[in-house]
Amino acid sequence: MNAVVPPKSLTRLTGRAIADYRMIRAGDRILLGLSGGKDSLSLLMLLLHFQRRAPVRFEIGAITVDPQSPEFDPSPLIPYMNELGVPYFYQRERILDLAGEHMDNDSYCAFCARMKRGVMYSTARREGYNVIALAQHLDDLAESFLMSAFHGGRLNTMKAHYVTDAGDLRVIRPLVYARERQTRDFAQAAALPIITENCPACCGRPTQREHMKQLLAREEAEQPRLFRNLLSTLRPLMAAGQPEEA
Repeated sequence: MNAVVPPKSLTRLTGRAIADYRMIRAGDRILLGLSGGKDSLSLLMLLLHFQRRAPVRFEIGAITVDPQSPEFDPSPLIPYMNELGVPYFYQRERILDLAGEHMDNDSYCAFCARMKRGVMYSTARREGYNVIALAQHLDDLAESFLMSAFHGGRLNTMKAHYVTDAGDLRVIRPLVYARERQTRDFAQAAALPIITENCPACCGRPTQREHMKQLLAREEAEQPRLFRNLLSTLRPLMAAGQPEEA
């Protein structure tokens, strides 16, 4: 199977972010966190696109952490990744059960994210990958910024590129300049095999992130340059040197 060619608007923004933050270097072995959603599937195609065309050589693998929820089945990704020929690690973890046993003063989403991140890190170390690629985009960073300011009293957001505390892995977010609507439109137009996540712990409940998403949508309707201005605001916070936002 041939990888899909992403639109130029998306490759341009992703390539600029990779260059600005020196995300990909010669000899890197990159492990992509692949949930099966529109964003991570779009990033997979973008990384494959750059792998074919970039002047530096790097390797790409992917990992999916299956939380063993009856409402969410990412296993159709297994044959798809086999057809693409990308090294793929499918890890089944009892995250839903573990949350009930060990979760304290925390949200299920935060607990799940930490568990998945731990599995990704351990897999990368075991398999010899030195870079973790995550698919958060500019909308995600803007929402995290507002959540941090409104509820935490801090100016913070997700980092574009940073080194883990252990010092052996780098984490990159090549989509930090891209909008969510761009990954959605690309994934739909390319008929990527999107896995719909239907988390029983989150569905039907309003979340802080969803509230911020709606707030930003209302503001953007009044101010079309909103996200361009937000990107200027967020640039200093996206650089390494501050604690990573959960």
